[in-house]
Amino acid sequence: MNAGDTNFKNGWRLDNSYSCLPTFFYTRLTPTPVKAPKLVLLNRGLAERLGLSVVELESDEGVSILAGNRLPPGADPLAQAYAGHQFGYFTMLGDGRAILLGEQITPDGCRFDIQLKGAGITPYSRGGDGRAALSPMLREYLISEAMHALGIPTTRSLAVVTTGESVWRDREWPGAVLTRVAASHLRVGTFEYAARMGHVDLLRTLADYAWERHFLAADPVGASTEEESAVTAAQMPVEPTAAGNRYLTLLREVIKRQAQLIAKWQLVGFIHGVMNTDNMAISGETIDYGPCAFMDTYDPATVFSSIDYHGRYAYGNQPIMAAWNLARFAEALLSLLHDDEDKAASLAQKEVSRFPALYHAHWLAGMRMKLGLFGEEAEDENLIVDLLALMQENKADYTNTFLALTYENEKMEGATIFASAGFATWYERWQARLARQKEPRKAARRLMRQSNPALIPRNHRVEEALEAAVERNDLSILQRFLDVLAAPYAHLTTQAEYAALPPPSDRPYCTFCGT
Repeated sequence: MNAGDTNFKNGWRLDNSYSCLPTFFYTRLTPTPVKAPKLVLLNRGLAERLGLSVVELESDEGVSILAGNRLPPGADPLAQAYAGHQFGYFTMLGDGRAILLGEQITPDGCRFDIQLKGAGITPYSRGGDGRAALSPMLREYLISEAMHALGIPTTRSLAVVTTGESVWRDREWPGAVLTRVAASHLRVGTFEYAARMGHVDLLRTLADYAWERHFLAADPVGASTEEESAVTAAQMPVEPTAAGNRYLTLLREVIKRQAQLIAKWQLVGFIHGVMNTDNMAISGETIDYGPCAFMDTYDPATVFSSIDYHGRYAYGNQPIMAAWNLARFAEALLSLLHDDEDKAASLAQKEVSRFPALYHAHWLAGMRMKLGLFGEEAEDENLIVDLLALMQENKADYTNTFLALTYENEKMEGATIFASAGFATWYERWQARLARQKEPRKAARRLMRQSNPALIPRNHRVEEALEAAVERNDLSILQRFLDVLAAPYAHLTTQAEYAALPPPSDRPYCTFCGT
């Protein structure tokens, strides 16, 4: 997959490998121009990483590109077609308001999709206006950049531009366009679309493209990996009988990346809110920040999304729903796994069944780090589970409990959990476990600081920043918030105020899809 003709004006070096796929997978079209584009936010660090000129992006010409009023050199704009299971039900979808401009080739040779979100009506808009409101675009910018700083694979945000036009949702809102950067926008739903609506040759073409773009260097099926060595053979047998089957390896690699990703979500209390199969990227990045939020009080049943009436995508259900989505991915690949349907189904089932153990290994390793534990002991999981039970029983804040344990005597005051008899017993067990390891306490504290963020994007702080930006045209609160979120493991004194809990409220926090 080589870069085609390049044009370095303003730093743009776009290739268009996706548009080389059959047109079954997309529709070529240009963004709909907007009335009066104005730059609101520009991610200067990301721009430099992409090889783009910050000065040029901030110019009138650069802002016109970020708004969709003109195309960067080398662009071949298109809207992608895909399907997906939304809350368990299959439906035809596609980019209803997003247009892929092309793939930027960075100075170090990496490839990233450049997509405009809110760029106008497409053939997949399904009655929508193709536009986006400012508040949810700022929200995606803020949360995706916070996730990146937390070390969680994610799409990123290059810029937000207001359009000078209004969009109507529950009321009139200022319109905006977000420039999203991703390893790719290939989704589980893209494969479902090919499997349901296309010929097997189209599915194979898509799978080959995904393989070359994301997994060319993957180990052949049957090879052991560091992740798998963390799980015993009894938990997750690895059978080398299908070595050389790239589509089985594709399935395995997607499962591995999702196991890592969902574990990272759980470790910081992130709740995606709408884990439909069209919102699962096969690259292993977090994608589509709609009704997402971070958990304050620890409770596996936590749900924020206004449309998740039955808690399908609750915090505690996210690993389960990831496995469900991966089963749909495996079903889409069946015709490529083996010519015999029964054998294909058996191969797929074996791979999907590996997810729980892989996820659990990553989660357990991460939890050990959050508690400063080196090595492994048989009782570690009980120690972790018992702490979480104490958090739930005492309605303790998830992030701040781990933060208090990180600093121990300095911060373990005030919260009910630390005054409970159950915690006293647990604390003794934890101290005994720390004393048994050969690493000094200083090393354990350092590990905990590296694993427990000083702050997360607290929901009340997110709303405060968005309200100021949208209602009062005051970006200072949002910008300061972005600044402190950029280094969550630095544990700076300037971050302390952002670790404070929200004031008491008799109304549960609720998020919306933000279309």
